[in-house]
Amino acid sequence: MFAFCADPATLAGAPWLACYLTTGKHMLFYGAFLMVLGLLAITAPLALVFGFGGAMASRSSVAPLRWLGQAYIAMVRGVPDIVFFLFVPIALDQGLEWLRHQILCPDWTDPIRQGRDFVVCAAAKLPQSSAPAWVHSAYGFATAVFAFAVVFGAFAGNVLVGAMHAVPRAQLETAEAYGMTPRQVFARILVPQMWIYALPGLSNLWMILIKATPLLFLLGIPDIVYWARDLGGAKTSAFSYPHPDWRLWYFLALLVFYLGMTKVSETLLGRLTARLSYGQATAAGEALRKAAA
Repeated sequence: MFAFCADPATLAGAPWLACYLTTGKHMLFYGAFLMVLGLLAITAPLALVFGFGGAMASRSSVAPLRWLGQAYIAMVRGVPDIVFFLFVPIALDQGLEWLRHQILCPDWTDPIRQGRDFVVCAAAKLPQSSAPAWVHSAYGFATAVFAFAVVFGAFAGNVLVGAMHAVPRAQLETAEAYGMTPRQVFARILVPQMWIYALPGLSNLWMILIKATPLLFLLGIPDIVYWARDLGGAKTSAFSYPHPDWRLWYFLALLVFYLGMTKVSETLLGRLTARLSYGQATAAGEALRKAAA
């Protein structure tokens, strides 16, 4: 990045460190932090959508839909997370390629399943081998986001189901007595009030999601853990910037990053809890009422 970085062997002290911390690999390392933040920003609302859909389905009066919602929540919660993190991207990738294969290669006669191999025509491959590198990275990131959303959506669904049951039944019955339809009761009474009961569980899920982001490494995506291990490992004179084993310092930087994320999350979630608790018949709402009095 700097003009004086042309020959690292002639540098020492602060200039050497400045050049070292601005190498191409370090730029990828810093970009990986943005990727983690992007994963959180996309996955959290998407998981909430999955969870809300699963919760509504599990409460449906239509038996097949109710069974589907209950099966989704129970199945994902009952299987180790890492299994789904590895299974969902593979299943999604092969499912999309199979659909493209049926559409783009109708004359294909060979079986798609050939022993352990999954073989489709070249046109059905995702992404295409001729696609730019960023397309491959974006595709891998998208499948990872989907896997995270499926897993955490099931946990969110379980939390939301419990929150819906926690809303006092008397309020729902009062709304019905005033002539509201079941849909109006759900949209105007149940959903607005359930969030205060769901927030503690959703807050815990958010914290777990933050701590689960290093699983990107298992999905083949170079994340901050990958780069910390790679950059922190001992480098010999064969490298432009040789150094001893610095993994301790790199992982210490990750520790500070995750603790900072946790602290910011706790502060924001605390403010959100106070806002949602205002006027509610909960312990937090009662505490706010007494404090105001």
